[in-house]
Amino acid sequence: MSPHYPRDTIYFYAQTDAFSEFSNFAPYGIAMDGVWWRTVEHYFQAQKFHDEGYRERIRLANRPKDAKALGMTRAIPLRADWEEVKDDIMLRAVTAKFETHDKLARLLLSTGERMIVENAPMDGYWGCGPDGSGENKLGRILMTVRDQLKA
Repeated sequence: MSPHYPRDTIYFYAQTDAFSEFSNFAPYGIAMDGVWWRTVEHYFQAQKFHDEGYRERIRLANRPKDAKALGMTRAIPLRADWEEVKDDIMLRAVTAKFETHDKLARLLLSTGERMIVENAPMDGYWGCGPDGSGENKLGRILMTVRDQLKA
């Protein structure tokens, strides 16, 4: 897939991929802040805003794709500290997902020590980007959660 990663790297992205469960769009809900979120994507996108009504609108979106679209708006102001807090918010949400769903925890643990990469061609921050040189923050978070589950 990418010359930047070992041959046995686990790539995930589309819902038809092996390990698609690792995607934030995968249909595994989480309880955060006292309410249920349909997916990690719903939770993450809502956290971009302080506007409670708008956060609830994102929480109630039918599909993660819809939640993401709502989160991409700039008609509602982003919280001022978003760039500083987004990685920690993602870590907490992904951790909750794997602590909530035993099947997913087992799947993540089954990856052993292999590199995990979100093969997101248009996202060089959370994924590997178009040429594999992206930061792969989501893949790194998954490997961190895997280490926590092992401990």
